[in-house]
Amino acid sequence: MPKLVILNQGMTGRTFDVNVERTTVGRIEENTFQIADASVSSRHAEILLHGTELLVRDLNSTNGTFINGDKITEAVLKPGQILRFGQVELKIDDGLPVPSAAPMAAPAPVPAPAQRTEAATPKKAVDSTMIIPRGVSLEQLEQGGGRPAGFDTNKAFAKKSNQTNRWFLIIGVIVFVLIVGILIYALSQAGPAR
Repeated sequence: MPKLVILNQGMTGRTFDVNVERTTVGRIEENTFQIADASVSSRHAEILLHGTELLVRDLNSTNGTFINGDKITEAVLKPGQILRFGQVELKIDDGLPVPSAAPMAAPAPVPAPAQRTEAATPKKAVDSTMIIPRGVSLEQLEQGGGRPAGFDTNKAFAKKSNQTNRWFLIIGVIVFVLIVGILIYALSQAGPAR
């Protein structure tokens, strides 16, 4: 039976046995597997057990679901891969040796088997998902410094002169005067009604 093991500091060794067809993962208690971390969404993902395969499906989480650093919407999790919900990393432990060319560190001791094991510390309520910024770092801004060459001399975005506006105004006034003049002439020719 596959088992998910949390790798994060402070939660290291916390496990969850995947023994049902559909497991929901999220920050709130209504999930089958609750991970009370601010980077995990209320209803973050689901894990579907198909024989020996674990299919991980993101449920439009705020901070994403990743396998080996690649953002996924749906993918099969294989032994040896690192699964990440927000900032919480997990690995699959199916009891079989991990196929790898590099030697792996010994896994953390696993508590007594149970559906879910909790840390001895009391639960703290996490009321909302913390958005993990994924922008440009200060160092990147300092390195990239300045505008590209020719930025200030680009004529496509140059300010238009008021000369064009002045011509439209003069033509508009002339047309208005002509229309008023034609109306006055037409009314004067019509004369009084008999």
